[in-house]
Amino acid sequence: MTILSTTSDNDLSLANSELVQFVKNLPGIPEEKYLQFKNKWFLASKAGCSCDFRHLLAESVELGFGEPEEWFHEEKDSIEATRQISAQIRSLLQQNGAVDCVDTWAHGQVDAAELVGDLKVNFAEIKDSAFRFFENHRFCFTLP
Repeated sequence: MTILSTTSDNDLSLANSELVQFVKNLPGIPEEKYLQFKNKWFLASKAGCSCDFRHLLAESVELGFGEPEEWFHEEKDSIEATRQISAQIRSLLQQNGAVDCVDTWAHGQVDAAELVGDLKVNFAEIKDSAFRFFENHRFCFTLP
């Protein structure tokens, strides 16, 4: 599951598409406690969960952000959906909103998964097409 919070009062559902849905009602996962800002959103893919976005497993995070590669098959819709989310986060930052998000594997657990850590993500250094989520991390986005 991927959940996001922001200081912005913008209605993110206005950016919904057939590939990505910004849902105001959170799914009720315990990791919601890690979000810092007042306005919280669940990021749903065309499948209704967050599974169809670009992700790296926690043990693969050293690969970092990166453009899609031919040798590593990713669905076109997953690439585009993640690009749309990245563009929306970038827009919020450009409007001086603060944004964070948590990406976690939700499997009906009662207690929140322990996060690997906070990851500061400078959007001045990352293209929307290179963005991907890292499992069990909290992203803290900036745009200096």
